[in-house]
Amino acid sequence: MEDYKNSLAKKGKTICPKCGRKTFVLYLNNSTGEPIHSTAGKCDRADNCGHHCTPAQYYRDNNILFDDKRGFTPISKTQPKPQPSYIDEAVFKRSLRGYDNNTLVAWLFGIVGVKAASKAIKQYHIGTSKNGGCVFWQIDMSGKVRDGKIIRYDLGGHRRKDAYPPVQWTHSVLKIENFNLKQCFFGEHLLRDTTKMIAIVEGEKTALLSSIYLPDYVWLATGGADLLNPENDSDKFRCLSGRDVTLFPDASKDGSAFAKWSKKVELLRKFCQSVSVSSLIETHATDEERSKGYDLADYLIRFPLSDFVEQAQPEETPTLTASQSMEETPKTVTVQQVEALLEEKPTAVKEQSPITSDTIPYYAIARRRGDWSGEIEGLEKWFSTAVLPESFRLSSYELITDCRLFVGSRLLTVKQYNGNPIFRPYLDELLKFKNKLSA
Repeated sequence: MEDYKNSLAKKGKTICPKCGRKTFVLYLNNSTGEPIHSTAGKCDRADNCGHHCTPAQYYRDNNILFDDKRGFTPISKTQPKPQPSYIDEAVFKRSLRGYDNNTLVAWLFGIVGVKAASKAIKQYHIGTSKNGGCVFWQIDMSGKVRDGKIIRYDLGGHRRKDAYPPVQWTHSVLKIENFNLKQCFFGEHLLRDTTKMIAIVEGEKTALLSSIYLPDYVWLATGGADLLNPENDSDKFRCLSGRDVTLFPDASKDGSAFAKWSKKVELLRKFCQSVSVSSLIETHATDEERSKGYDLADYLIRFPLSDFVEQAQPEETPTLTASQSMEETPKTVTVQQVEALLEEKPTAVKEQSPITSDTIPYYAIARRRGDWSGEIEGLEKWFSTAVLPESFRLSSYELITDCRLFVGSRLLTVKQYNGNPIFRPYLDELLKFKNKLSA
């Protein structure tokens, strides 16, 4: 039963509009006992045709509003659908700064370097909230800002467990009254590029990082496993019309995430030219990784970015407001090649194992302020003459796979954010590396 005011008929079947067999059970209005419509129902074919049109979906698709008190009785076929609300452009633009207080940005700098991270941050218009949270703006195809999803992260790129509420919306923080939140895909504004295939993941952070490693796709995020729901929100999925789409569900304990998204393929085909579900994560996830809900980003960061893109050495320290080009040359690494990399090095360690709030409490880092110029200058001088190995094990759980990239990226970061306590762990890693090599 979908709702106490509507239910599937107990007997009698009609022709299914999808498979053409007499297996379609209609929804009835319980107040009148009459069918909602000949297209509102569910196919109960034994081999799972899968066609299902709920009353709510039928009403939405046909611009019919309804009155709850009268049992979902249509009251108008001419009134337009409620329009989405938008965030003021000035509010949006004010968030595009303060990156020295954004811990997700700090983590991303450490994983892929300042240059590559800066490009992705600009591309997705990542913002910063007053509490240091990361603002993932939902911008639609017309360039209008639907809303901003605010999430706070620790220095390891994980959601802060002590953050409450765990997720906030900009319109709620700003206390905007009568705001009609109509979500779109995170990254939808990038669909103006029609030359690329589309990849859809659950999390915004995963889409952001995947766009750096695999730039041949336009990376979108639903914002959650349950938000891939074309049956209930057809407007959201019209932006995928005529495009080739690949889905990348997260790992789950029982494989339910993969199964759930696989069932959406048929529904998505009415919008997309082609749809497929990648089994990369489902195939390679261990039991522990399933229990932790690993996503594509958790596998990509096991490898240095140089395995995926050719990066030119920067002539000067890039900044997030720099006007110079920050292009990388893709190696056109495919998803199949990522799978081959995982099979070749299934236990590969990240080029950086970021320090997390579990190992160094956030409040302790916040007290470590000051000018690091002397330390930075000493490290630059020492590393300029040091003979660096190709790889080096910094500890039992930290393996540096490219020492020159490790030193270069961290020196760039600490020079740009000299004195900012959020970036102190990168300086400490350089000192630890120097002391280990000198021992």
